[in-house]
Formats: sequence, C-alpha cells, structure tokens
Amino acid sequence: MNATTATSAAKPVRRSNTTYRVIRQLHLWIGAWGALAAILYGFTGLVMNHRFGDGAWPQGDSNEKARVTLQIPADAQTSPEALSLWLRQTQQLDAQVIRKGPPGGGREGAKRQGDSGAKGGESKKPDQPKWTLSGGSASDAWSMEYTPGNTSAEVKHTEHSTLAAFNRLHKAVGGGIGWTILADSFAIAMLLLGLSGIWMWARGRNAKELVLSVMGASIVVLLVVLVPALF
Repeated sequence: MNATTATSAAKPVRRSNTTYRVIRQLHLWIGAWGALAAILYGFTGLVMNHRFGDGAWPQGDSNEKARVTLQIPADAQTSPEALSLWLRQTQQLDAQVIRKGPPGGGREGAKRQGDSGAKGGESKKPDQPKWTLSGGSASDAWSMEYTPGNTSAEVKHTEHSTLAAFNRLHKAVGGGIGWTILADSFAIAMLLLGLSGIWMWARGRNAKELVLSVMGASIVVLLVVLVPALF
C-alpha cells in the first residue's frame, strides 16, 4: 500500500520536473535566438530614450542627397495605389508606406479650413488631401508628397548614418517585409522569454517569497513609475 502511494506521488513530481526541463530548454533556445536582437533593441532604445532635452544624445545624421521632380501622367493621378504602381514600374521606387491625409495634417488642417470658411461668411472648397509615399532602406530612403491634380511631384532622397539607420529599424522604418517578419519573431521571443522566466522564477516559491523577491520589487517600481506616466 505504501509502495503504491509512493509511486502515485512520484508521478506528478516527474511530470513537474519534465515540464521544468522543457520550459528551461525553450527559455535557453529563445534567449539564444533573440540575444543579438535584445542588444540591438536595448541599445537603440536607450539612445532614443535620450533624444530630447539639453543633454540629448546623438541620434545619427540624416542628410538630403537629392531632389528630383517627376512629371506624373494622368493614369497615375487617379489614386495613391496607381501612383505607387507607376513609381515602381517607371522609377524603380517601391513605396513601403502610403498615407493619404489633409495637407495641414489632421486637426490643424481641418481647423484652418473651418477658419477660412468662417471669415465673412464665405464657403471655401477644402483643399485636396495630399498623398505621401515613402520607401527605400534604413540607410537610403526616399519620400514623395503629391497633391492630387498636380502634374508633377518632387521626390526627396535622404541618406542616414549607421546610428540613424539602426534607430529607424527599431521603429520598423525602412527594413522591408523581411525585417518586419524578423522583428516580429524577436518580439514574440522576448514575450516568451519573459513569460518562461517568470514561470521558472515562481516555481517552488510561495506568495510571500514572491512578494519579497526582486520580481516583486520590480513590479512595485514599474507601477510607481508607470501609473503617473500614463495618467
């Protein structure tokens, strides 16, 4: 009877140990996969966190290389997508970002239109929203701002230094679909790394030990800093 009871009690222990070994191994693999990404994102995040103020850290250099005026054919003026297709086929410029919005930018543009219409009771036709297209790599980028109805538009080419390029990659700008997928995998890896680390840290500890641990202190500090920042 005692042997049977001991065997039954040993099974959950073995399962628990197996689960721990599997999660620990996954934690190590995930850490190895995302190690360089953690260094890259940590460095660029630290740099960008100090980009404002009197003691702002250098953010890298961005220099305009050239401005090219293009004649826009009628068929490319019909929509942002048509303009993007024309740029790709004729200028080898692949637009990664297409934005369509008011020329003044959101609320400011709407406010200006309302003010101009209110003066003297005149009603003025609102301006056409501008189309902004941009693309290129993290270090060599281009952008175009086009007002519908115009027969020409200017393309601005900009060169970014290595530090500026890494900061752009941190913000998912200029990396293309390949970098987006890779960055997504790094982000998922960081989430899994945190969850598995918390699980392994909490294993075998009671509530009091968790509250009085480094993790408990980090949660308290995070809440103390985060809540005032949000509200």
